Amino acid sequence: MKDSKIVQTDKSGLPYERFQRSGSDSLTDPELLSILLQTGSGDKNVLELASQVMETIRYYGPGLTGLAGVPFCELKKLEGIGTVKAIRLKAVAEISKRIWQTDAHNRLVFSSPSTIAAYYREQLRYEQVEKVILLVLDTRMGYLGEKVLTEGTVNASLISPRELFIYALQMQAVHMILLHNHPSGDEHPSKQDIQITERISELGKMMDVDLLDHIIIGGLHYYSFKEQGLLQ
Repeated sequence: MKDSKIVQTDKSGLPYERFQRSGSDSLTDPELLSILLQTGSGDKNVLELASQVMETIRYYGPGLTGLAGVPFCELKKLEGIGTVKAIRLKAVAEISKRIWQTDAHNRLVFSSPSTIAAYYREQLRYEQVEKVILLVLDTRMGYLGEKVLTEGTVNASLISPRELFIYALQMQAVHMILLHNHPSGDEHPSKQDIQITERISELGKMMDVDLLDHIIIGGLHYYSFKEQGLLQ
């Protein structure tokens, strides 16, 4: 009964049949989307509608990664993509992101800027405004928690050292790491980034809470103050 329902969902049946015969990796990106969309609209069959979605999301990332970055409202603008289909597509993107993050978190090494950047890149690189995250660690570099300190404008974020240290002390942190994104895609620090990093580092030394690193995410790239020798 279940199989017959699946075949009826798509008139051509081809993506469904190939999925059952050869597995999901045998399908193209539009064919995978067509299974999620289930039906076409008007004079477009479901594969044509899926191709239209692919054309839209390519501006937000290569291949299917664009689903994570495309705004919900942009999907709804497409003819044939209503609220339900848009929700379905964004939900699958979020599920994929959470699966990846869970796996990446298990491999996260807080002494390695590259693994930290790889994990938080998926969370930050699609943000349209700057977001600053504080990670706090114990004496053995174990994860104690994290806090979003601020979400700023497209061009700048303001970090409150007072709020930062209140959280770090509440969590009994010994070490901390700052992360934030540059929506422009340029991972290099601004003059303001450098100034606030130096200030927090100096305050941390006085309060016995070391600032280990400040990592900036810009698109697929990152900048580590630690790797650049700007933090001891």
